[in-house]
Amino acid sequence: MARMAESGTTPRERYRNQVRAEAKQLAWEQIAADGASALSLNAVAKRMGMSGPALYRYFTGRDELITELIRDAYRSLADTFRDAAAAGADLPDLARALRRWALADPQRYFLIYGTPVPGYHAPADTTTISSEIMATLLGVCGATDSPAPFATALAFWTRLHGVLSLELAGQFAGMDLDPEALFEAEIATLR
Repeated sequence: MARMAESGTTPRERYRNQVRAEAKQLAWEQIAADGASALSLNAVAKRMGMSGPALYRYFTGRDELITELIRDAYRSLADTFRDAAAAGADLPDLARALRRWALADPQRYFLIYGTPVPGYHAPADTTTISSEIMATLLGVCGATDSPAPFATALAFWTRLHGVLSLELAGQFAGMDLDPEALFEAEIATLR
């Protein structure tokens, strides 16, 4: 009984969390293989050795699973930015943290910054976490000599996401150009 009090969760809650975590991991694998629009709760359930209806006890449907993945992706990037800023990152450091984060898991990046999933409409609260990302960026820009921190943050966000999206989509293939060098050149123009 003391163990349950220490963890704050019941065995049933822990099992539920484990099933949800496994489903999300398998969903990421499915997205990496086939794209977010092909995500199927039934296919995830099958890989878990359960029926589709059984998995509906853990997620009300595909949209709830996508929402959870989006929240996880935004949270991961918000934490990356927060940690970099807490470590004293300047704007170039933050830009490089963004690129490392995106390159580490391109599907995660594309789920929140790529083509929308057909038929899916994110709940309004998913933007709450994305606001943390922008707040951190504005804080770092405000600590610079920039006379217009918001304009600097907006240029940072749009231009670097443009380069990242092209790189992650493979658009620089065959161009005899180094995507990292291009990214660094964009960073240099934002200082």
